[in-house]
Amino acid sequence: MKNLAKLTLFFSVCFMIIFPGAVLLRLLSSWIEMVRIIPVGPRPGEDAAELAWKALAVALYLSILFSLSYSARRNMPIPLSIFGIVTLSLLFTCGFSLGISKAGALNPALTPAASIKAQPGLILTQSENAIILLKESAEPQGPRVVSFPGRPLIYQERPMGPNNTILGLPALSLGEEAPWTVRSMGIDLSLCAFELETRLNESFFLFAAYAASLILFLASLRFVLELSRWPFANLILAALVYRGILALEVFLNSQEINTLIGSFLSGRAPPMMITPLIFGALSVLIILYTLLSRIARSAGPGSGRDEDD
Repeated sequence: MKNLAKLTLFFSVCFMIIFPGAVLLRLLSSWIEMVRIIPVGPRPGEDAAELAWKALAVALYLSILFSLSYSARRNMPIPLSIFGIVTLSLLFTCGFSLGISKAGALNPALTPAASIKAQPGLILTQSENAIILLKESAEPQGPRVVSFPGRPLIYQERPMGPNNTILGLPALSLGEEAPWTVRSMGIDLSLCAFELETRLNESFFLFAAYAASLILFLASLRFVLELSRWPFANLILAALVYRGILALEVFLNSQEINTLIGSFLSGRAPPMMITPLIFGALSVLIILYTLLSRIARSAGPGSGRDEDD
């Protein structure tokens, strides 16, 4: 009982820290992107509910990962840790999801970006290409000089017309683009959040079935956190496995794959239940493997020596 109380406290603290932290980071990232865009002009802000959905997916994955690592380091029984984490994750996910859905009428969390004003001569660079605006930045279709590596300068009095191709102005140099690995993970987390939101809008049963199967799948990987004697190495390995599960989730939810699997099932399962059924089946197999391997190790060499004696 004491272990379950500690696990409950740890998971709750993790979720309550990660969720608002993810919202804040996404908010700051969106503000920076709005400021960097040229041509400037009012752009609609990102809705607060949309930010919260994306943060919920991040909080769900990370809270389960850290809680599994905590339970492994404390040598908590596997059935207890899986049961506790699944229950807590489902309660937090359902509660926050219902709260976010009720907050859809909130005003946009991001106000439209104010116009960026710069004098003639503003130089915008991307890679080794450069565009020099010869008028104020409020007139992005005005005359410009374009520079490409190894080519003479190109003067475009009007960058539109039969003899000119409009070149999209690059973003302001307020920071480098994130690596593709980071951006792809952000895209997959956004798709995960979109899937949760779509299912909740469709039916609470579909949402609960999907969330429960995903949570059980993630929690069933407790054995990964015990593969070596170094907890940090186990945590890194589990994080890589979770990244693969996130990619698998997006893969299974794609329309083409969902239709293909549905054709193999010959309509025995509704399309919206295909992914939960796959996650549920994988979870059961992993839990059985974990329990059987634990029993085999406990009844292995030691029991054999006892019998010989």
